[in-house]
Amino acid sequence: MTSPMRYLFFCFLLLFSANPIFSKDKPNILWLITDNCNLDFGCFGRQGVHTPNLDKLATEGVRYTRVFATAPVCAPSRSAFMTGMYQTSVNLHHFPDHRDDGFRLPEGVRPLTHRLKDAGYLTGSIKKMGDQVVGSGKLDLNFVNEGKIFESTNWDEIKKGKPFFLQVNTPEAEYDIYDFRTNRPERIKWWGEEEHVQYAKPDSVVPPAYFPKHKTSNEEWARYLNSVSNMDRRVGIVLAELKKEKLLDDTIIIVFGDNGRVDHRSIHWVYDTGLHVPMIIKWPKNYPAPEGFKPGTVNEEVISLLDLTATTLSLAGVPRPLGMQSRVFLGKDRDPQRRYAFSARDRVDDVQFRLRSVRGKRYHYIRNFQPEINFGTYVNFYKEKCFPVQQVMRDLYKKGKLDPHLRPLFTEFRREYLYDTEADPNELNNLIDSTRPEHLQALTEMRAALDTWITETGDMGWKKEPPEKIEKFRAVMYDWFGAPDWYPYKPKHSSSALEKINQGRIIKD
Repeated sequence: MTSPMRYLFFCFLLLFSANPIFSKDKPNILWLITDNCNLDFGCFGRQGVHTPNLDKLATEGVRYTRVFATAPVCAPSRSAFMTGMYQTSVNLHHFPDHRDDGFRLPEGVRPLTHRLKDAGYLTGSIKKMGDQVVGSGKLDLNFVNEGKIFESTNWDEIKKGKPFFLQVNTPEAEYDIYDFRTNRPERIKWWGEEEHVQYAKPDSVVPPAYFPKHKTSNEEWARYLNSVSNMDRRVGIVLAELKKEKLLDDTIIIVFGDNGRVDHRSIHWVYDTGLHVPMIIKWPKNYPAPEGFKPGTVNEEVISLLDLTATTLSLAGVPRPLGMQSRVFLGKDRDPQRRYAFSARDRVDDVQFRLRSVRGKRYHYIRNFQPEINFGTYVNFYKEKCFPVQQVMRDLYKKGKLDPHLRPLFTEFRREYLYDTEADPNELNNLIDSTRPEHLQALTEMRAALDTWITETGDMGWKKEPPEKIEKFRAVMYDWFGAPDWYPYKPKHSSSALEKINQGRIIKD
């Protein structure tokens, strides 16, 4: 090698070794995504669950109590935190969407994993560690034409990456629906239900107040809690494997939910139970913790789940890209705290229903753009088939036996809602007509905040989808889940789009 060439070679090495983006001395990052749950671990105070592994993580890390998803359903929420952009800003807001229409992300918007790959990370998502199932392989993004999202689905390969970014999506808590033949059994079981230890029993649990007083409510609430307990068992398998491979002390572990609880008034709705998700972050021993990060503490800041994107990039030594809406909430590059977390619900399956949410530390404001829809007229084939409490509430209402505090769900949906989540954690008392000064102030400020957010972020929810697109999704949902006997719907012809619509929901091995 000539002297000039040698000089250039050493300059090249110096440049890349000095740049943190290309440094090999970076921590592994693990996203442990707990599917469809609220703050329902023992460490958050939930009774009836057995979550020793998650509880231990909380004592060794920081527990975050005010984290809110940008959508109450998986694909829009996941599309947001996998790009760092509000789903409503980049046409990813419907569920599902863009599985078969050639859609591409806007210029400058990229999957998080592609940015991490550029920074030297091996990216992966797995279903198994050895012969033990730890994940569902869920992907569920509203973009499928950006190339491979993950480089590997093989743990034996990923664990050799230096460093790696790994995503594990727990199968719990979810109904067992991904054989796409859910219209056949009478009751849809929970994923892995046969192996769930019965820590919670129907005769000893107390469902939240938005459940009707009925034995079916107790049965489903107990099944949900036992699903969360089995989720914890899988988390334990992952942690034990990291320890066995001597990776635990080199890996940032971030546990969080993708959206809220899977029940009749949570998933698909913008109540807290559809948006409020758990988060625990454990810092590895072999890397200096960020300033202010103290194991065993609780963080009560308002955080949007969207902020996980920029924060993860920052922890990997990657600056937040210009124009990214996500904020950094941890580390030396942290941004100012949010005052509010914003969320949105648009079409879900074949049901067009536009809702917007503003969540502060105490108050929660909801704007309903379609008050003509209520709990009785809202018909989603997935929920009608999988959620037995849904039908119980319909029957009780028709017989005049539904709990009085739940009847407004069937009689009146207002254009606006304001809840005091400290005094009313189940969000049953709408304060929109209150004349108390503190309520009026919160309402005025949150109305203005939402108006500003809609304008500044370019909220695309006002755009209508063509009727033929809605009918396609309705036929797909009918093929998948069937329709209740009382609902007069038969597709004009059997849908052939079921497989296409569901492409990209689960990683391919």
